[in-house]
Amino acid sequence: MTDSPFSKLPENLYRDSDLPQETGPSGRDEANNQPRRLASVLLPLHQIENEWQLLFIRRAEHKHDRHSGQVAFPGGAQEPADSNQIDTALRETEEEIGVSRKHIDVIATLPVYITSSNFHVTPVVGIVNWPVEIRPAPDEVARVFSIPLNWLINQDNFELRARTGTDSTRNNYHPVVYFERYDGELLWGASARMTLNFIRALNEGTIQLPKG
Repeated sequence: MTDSPFSKLPENLYRDSDLPQETGPSGRDEANNQPRRLASVLLPLHQIENEWQLLFIRRAEHKHDRHSGQVAFPGGAQEPADSNQIDTALRETEEEIGVSRKHIDVIATLPVYITSSNFHVTPVVGIVNWPVEIRPAPDEVARVFSIPLNWLINQDNFELRARTGTDSTRNNYHPVVYFERYDGELLWGASARMTLNFIRALNEGTIQLPKG
């Protein structure tokens, strides 16, 4: 991964969020006065024929959920019983796709990603002991699929698109990451940027994958 083409990409691809990240001592976002909420997602890695793959879900469709039907990582909001952010990611993964934590080796966490609704999301990187039975929760997950890491690294497979902010919490211009469709699925937005942040960590050597 030391020769990754991501080493030549503009630094603004790797910002941990499209939005301001300053929060006050009250735990509320200083820009929009929204309460800070903690969440975690799992970036599940596995190998097929010695090729690294990153596993994603497509969320089930729900009428009043603006994130329904989108490509994402398994994850969700922290619950009081969760001991830490990693615990949240592993619990949500088991609930959403039926993969027990005993089949997942956590190797790293990425910088917190802050969403427009002030969720502070911790991306947790884990290796799934493959093959493993996938049992999606039908009310939460419409599909589980994987994308080869080499495909995600290819600069031809993604682009930045402008999106103009309409409120004081957004910059006048903040780029949104869109990948090309893979097997009919569209990876974009927060999950796409977390994917790039993961690739950056691989490129910089702060995360190393086992060989073989």
